[in-house]
Amino acid sequence: MDTSEDEPTALVQFEGGPCAVLAPMQAYIIKNIVSNKSVDDDWKKVEADEQNRLLCKAACDILCQATDGCDILKFVQIDDKGVLEHSQFHSMLKVEQVNKDSIETFFNNHISFMRDTFGVLLFLYTVMHSKGLVKLKEEICDLDEPLIDKEFGYGSQCLINMMITGQAVSNVFNNDQVVAGLKLQGIDKQSEVGFLTLLEHLRYCQVGTYLKNPCNPIWVLGSDTHLTVLFSFDQNLVSKETQADIARRTFKLFDQDGNNFISTQNLKPLLEKLDLVSDDEYVNLMSTKLDSEGLGIILMPSFMDEFFSEQETRTPDVFMLFHYNGQPRSNPNSKVTYIEGNAIIQESDVICIVEDNNLQSCLQSKWPYIEVQWKGGVTPSIN
Repeated sequence: MDTSEDEPTALVQFEGGPCAVLAPMQAYIIKNIVSNKSVDDDWKKVEADEQNRLLCKAACDILCQATDGCDILKFVQIDDKGVLEHSQFHSMLKVEQVNKDSIETFFNNHISFMRDTFGVLLFLYTVMHSKGLVKLKEEICDLDEPLIDKEFGYGSQCLINMMITGQAVSNVFNNDQVVAGLKLQGIDKQSEVGFLTLLEHLRYCQVGTYLKNPCNPIWVLGSDTHLTVLFSFDQNLVSKETQADIARRTFKLFDQDGNNFISTQNLKPLLEKLDLVSDDEYVNLMSTKLDSEGLGIILMPSFMDEFFSEQETRTPDVFMLFHYNGQPRSNPNSKVTYIEGNAIIQESDVICIVEDNNLQSCLQSKWPYIEVQWKGGVTPSIN
């Protein structure tokens, strides 16, 4: 896990594949910067000791959330200090048990293991081994799907989710869903850092609010081949889940097709689930009001305006963003740096779709009317 000569806190990815570990690690490094600095501080200038501290803290964050409830963690390292060939790697592994309370000190004392040739794999094995194979198998939906693609080395969504949220599930929606009688596991709580994907723009999936609205204004971005990171110092871009967020999420449970409306017949169970008034007389009154044209449907905006209009949160109209891509070849002048952009939320009901701007398409899955002016006039690559 090497850092950039041009950006001391930015990890560099030299080959394709390890972004499923490196991008979440980068996101948690940034989390610890954003939590303690402001954009006005000289946050980019970091000495070697601080580099190591941020790397260790990020590793601890990822490991501890993946092993929630475990007091003893299993640290995987190489039983050899000399030069090791790739063919010898797995035969030289050893496992050391570490108390959870002392894991940060342990990482600080063994920082070299993450900096060495096999650092990414060793950390991945540490997370998996500490989480436990039994728990991994419970969360992974399809055991025939490898966590790492054997041909290209890409990480699966299970691996990405495990590194971001601690859950090795294959889906990105909120909570569990039942589809055609099959129970599918999703993300069960608001994550520390988020996830947005170009695949939502392409309608292959829909990311839930737990990942779209994380605890910190940091998102791992997924293209079809790579992972990058977007972040901001503006805490107003995220918030704890409000009653309006819960209502919107619950509404979608009755709108499995994503049409943004429900049948009037589902109004009563929806109100019951939200602990709102749900006696028959009131439900009939509200059905008539919310479905004034008698179409038999209730639109989400109408429902939210009626019951939660005063609780809606508003995203800032203007804010600063930063983008990270760990691959030198994907950066201007092949230098891995944080690229700054100024975002504007347009007052419009029309979404501007730019097919050759994958980054904007990805961001529009969270902010439909966003436009970003990137420093230098070049839109960063998410590939």
